[in-house]
Amino acid sequence: MTEPITILLVDDHEVVRNGVRSYLETQPDIHVVGEAGSGEEGVKLVAETIPDIVLLDLIMPGMDGVETTRQIKEISPRTQVVVLTSYHKDVHIFPALKAGAISYILKDIKMDQLADTLRRTVKGEVVLHPRVASRVLQNIRGDHDDDQALFANLTDREQEVLRVIANGLTNSQIAEKLVISENTVKGHVSNILSKLHVADRTQVAVYAWQRGLVQREPSGED
Repeated sequence: MTEPITILLVDDHEVVRNGVRSYLETQPDIHVVGEAGSGEEGVKLVAETIPDIVLLDLIMPGMDGVETTRQIKEISPRTQVVVLTSYHKDVHIFPALKAGAISYILKDIKMDQLADTLRRTVKGEVVLHPRVASRVLQNIRGDHDDDQALFANLTDREQEVLRVIANGLTNSQIAEKLVISENTVKGHVSNILSKLHVADRTQVAVYAWQRGLVQREPSGED
């Protein structure tokens, strides 16, 4: 007999987890191994259960879905991440997919379609909501004239932070250099990642250097 597909639910709304779990438990080929109300708890449970799939909300207090996805894939590369969210803007879609999510579906999905998505995902198939697929396709076709537009979307302060990230400064060093708090730096970094559709600081630096947005600063600063 084929082993059931093991699912971990991660969503900060208990009512969502309960509704999804109640339906999935009616499916003989699907087994919910646990649920978590936060990204941090979800990562911990992944390490304990190594599920086939994590069904993951994207916008949660604390660790968001993008960082949760990244950590899940580091802990258990075999575990597939399916984003289940209400958000379908570029600033949500691309960081999640780049962090390692295989599928991106919206919370208006019907329950039978959700179960079908999980069955397809465990086979390695990508499932994207039509609105999400449309954005991905446009991005692939690339109007990479968009690159300059993406950079232009950054505020003056975010452009300043981007340049110092590209020169290898840590958050605390950036805070000291720009005379702002480290929490403010973290906020700027998060916004930069979202606006440029990249997943981490390394990709920010690569983006900046490839486009000639920065020059190496002298090693000895006053």
